Amino acid sequence: MSISRRKFFAFAGASSALALGTSTAQASTKVPAKWDETFDVVIVGSGLAGMSAAVEASKAGAKVIVLDKMALFGGNSILNAGAMGVAGTPMQKKLGIKDSAELFYEDMFREGLGLGEKAHVKLVAEKSLDAWNWTREVLGVEWNEDTVIAEGGHSVARGCLTKSGTGATIIQNGLDLAKKQGAVLRNKVYVEEIIREEGGRVLGLKVREGYKFPKEGTGTVKYIRAKKGVVLAHGGFGADVKYRSIHDPKLSNRFETTNQPGATAEMWRQAADVGCTIIQADWIQCGPWASPDEQGFGLAVGFAQDCCAMYGLWVNTTTGKRFVNELANRKVRADAIINLNNKDQECIAISDTNAFEGSLKISRPGHLEKALDKGCVFKFDSLEAIAKKFNIPMDALKAEIDTYNQHVANKATTDAMGRTIQVGARQLGQGPWYVSRLAPKVHHCMGGIRIDTECRALDGVTDQPIPGLFAAGEATGGTHGAVRLGTCSITECLVHGRIAGQSVAKAKG
Repeated sequence: MSISRRKFFAFAGASSALALGTSTAQASTKVPAKWDETFDVVIVGSGLAGMSAAVEASKAGAKVIVLDKMALFGGNSILNAGAMGVAGTPMQKKLGIKDSAELFYEDMFREGLGLGEKAHVKLVAEKSLDAWNWTREVLGVEWNEDTVIAEGGHSVARGCLTKSGTGATIIQNGLDLAKKQGAVLRNKVYVEEIIREEGGRVLGLKVREGYKFPKEGTGTVKYIRAKKGVVLAHGGFGADVKYRSIHDPKLSNRFETTNQPGATAEMWRQAADVGCTIIQADWIQCGPWASPDEQGFGLAVGFAQDCCAMYGLWVNTTTGKRFVNELANRKVRADAIINLNNKDQECIAISDTNAFEGSLKISRPGHLEKALDKGCVFKFDSLEAIAKKFNIPMDALKAEIDTYNQHVANKATTDAMGRTIQVGARQLGQGPWYVSRLAPKVHHCMGGIRIDTECRALDGVTDQPIPGLFAAGEATGGTHGAVRLGTCSITECLVHGRIAGQSVAKAKG
């Protein structure tokens, strides 16, 4: 019996590959006798990464199709709050904030516990300003020109906000442009198999058109050829309880998710099946600022982060005291809340009118009012009313507020927990007061397909690029390491998505 070279090495390297957590799957033998459709580039996923790839590939003259299994385009990206981490913006200069690509890189690499691949971290940091300018000049996205926000783990405030207050604007403008440039957008298409020939090249996809999520086996089978390549931009698996529990057993159905229902793992399994290296899939981020009083990502996030973490307090209701640096990275904060929840202790985010007027009222007009109406943020006439509602020791709570106010009065730069005191912060004490409850939800998958700096997917046996296969966005690993810093999702997706589109358009057919 003869055996191919690829199958031999896949077999011989099985034990070492398994130790690395990579796939040893063999090439597909299901190459169809006839393809139903042929494109130069086939992109799986229509979020920020897939959209960016589509714009760049179609701009380069490639015949492009974008596939999405859901009824709506955009994936998790349409739920995004529209905050993008960028170093060196006009807003930073206007506010006297000193920043650089080097500092951005240092923040990402440090908070990722050194698990990010330096080349990717540097690439995202160095290309952040270019990507942001691209959204303005090419996609026509409008950004808030008066403020930037500080997210946990960043040394300085560098979060830009869309005027619409959502990432959906970036998605819609980008998909409209891709379509104008000739790209085909097709939803309700489930990818059943990535087809990789015996010689090692990815040829295309087996799909089901007319798929009805989440009904397996629905839709009509078709084969779509990709002459230049397939771009995997399918996102993470935060909504897939079974798959995420394999990688992190504690993330059972006890935890809700900020993700849309289609954030499931079938494409992760397919990528592994055709030999991609899947790295760091057990680093799964929970968003610490989420609320149990609403489903999904919701509105409380903006309040708890942009208002309370920056200008208010996060408090343990049992003790009345702060329990964490409100601007620590997401893992530190989420773990702190989870540990207290495991002791049946509740955590809340608190701000007053002064904090609101110095933050959300400027950065996200109308946001607080929507959150109040939705019932995920609560309004109180006094601090005493908050203490009574949540059974908080009043003396301890008052002491925490007094300490914060003293820092503001003294123009301190940081407090005892290491939290940065924001420039322009105001003392707390002006009612009414506002509160949201904190309950971490599964949010982002830091791991994924290993890629090179041209966004070519790397083989788990040879460590070489798989011909005809590219990847970008949350489907990939190696950028964020242990922790993705807030506002860096849009940045990574745009940077890598654009590179993936440019690379696949130049690939040989």
